[in-house]
Amino acid sequence: MRYLQENDSRVALRFLFLSMAMVVIEQDMKHVKAGPFKIKEHFRQLLERMLFIAADERKQLRKIMMQKSMQVVRLHKNDSFTTYLLVCNGLEEKRNFFNPAIRKKVEEILLELMQKALLPPRRHVSSNT
Repeated sequence: MRYLQENDSRVALRFLFLSMAMVVIEQDMKHVKAGPFKIKEHFRQLLERMLFIAADERKQLRKIMMQKSMQVVRLHKNDSFTTYLLVCNGLEEKRNFFNPAIRKKVEEILLELMQKALLPPRRHVSSNT
């Protein structure tokens, strides 16, 4: 049963999965640094940019969560499922996730971050042009 509003649930889950994606990026950065790559700098820069974009978004999500007294707490994990408790303004909701579905969601976020990181930087367009 759902007790949180859809938007609150969306914010909490985005924060959760984005945090997981950041852990994956940090682990990948260690592998690139220690790995047998011939040209590491490009991979490292891409991962750093992805981490910067993710941290910026997570900072914004954390601000929203603080305003609404939101928390995400892992309650239980086994080989197949992980249970999280979402709390918002005193309302609680338990969510069970199939672990491969969590992995898939994190992969989607990683792809999204990679696409954002590969976009050319925006240039400020003057109205005098």
